[in-house]
Amino acid sequence: MSRIFITGSTDGLGLAAARTLMKEGHEVVLHARSRERASAISEISAAALGIVIGDLASATETRSIAEQVNAIGRMDAVIHNAGIYLERSRGETPEGHAKTLAVNVLAPYLLTAWITRPDRLVYLTSGMHRSGGSALDDIDWKKRPWNASQAYSESKLYIATLAAAIARHWPDVLSNAVDPGWVPTKMGGAGAPDDLEMGHLTQTWLAASDAGAAKVGGGYWYHRQRREAAAEVTDPGFQDALVGRLGELTGVRLFAERR
Repeated sequence: MSRIFITGSTDGLGLAAARTLMKEGHEVVLHARSRERASAISEISAAALGIVIGDLASATETRSIAEQVNAIGRMDAVIHNAGIYLERSRGETPEGHAKTLAVNVLAPYLLTAWITRPDRLVYLTSGMHRSGGSALDDIDWKKRPWNASQAYSESKLYIATLAAAIARHWPDVLSNAVDPGWVPTKMGGAGAPDDLEMGHLTQTWLAASDAGAAKVGGGYWYHRQRREAAAEVTDPGFQDALVGRLGELTGVRLFAERR
């Protein structure tokens, strides 16, 4: 039995992953953006180990989420499932960041730094990461005209790269990125063509399975198969440049020595 925390677990892939893991006998900690969202899943949350509440668009609330999780106890795995898709505008978080960057990249970065280090980390990316770019000078969209699709693609490139960087810097942690495919969730839309079941079963498998194939790090996965990611993802120079940039934006250094 493992203890697993899943961000964004009130609907879609996160909720499906939570249901699967709980059915398998694991202890699951859920996450909701607000108390209203939490009340919508009261049936499953009653059977969960706990539910934490906070908006990932806010660094202050993200810090609170980490503290709530740590108060429950050390997790064996964390699935960074939460994300947003095509935002109409750049938006601005309380810290002044683009909302897509904040929720899809900065929040998982901060949670990784602040939650007691687990044995396994799973980050949800997308095949659209291949449309991201290697330029890191304006990742917060302060200079460029807003482009929702490009911002999303870049955020998914960054999160896949972060997963690979963690696997390189923390070899004792099984850190992987998962492309769930274009699946029919609220985010993906009813007409999405990929398999919803396989969309969440890959991350639950990587988070909890004892199968040898699942006990690896540094992978980019699609439907339980390793795939080749964009070249930037596995480039140590790009990894370190990105992590350095995220450290500048958040004021938090990820790879400082800590336990």
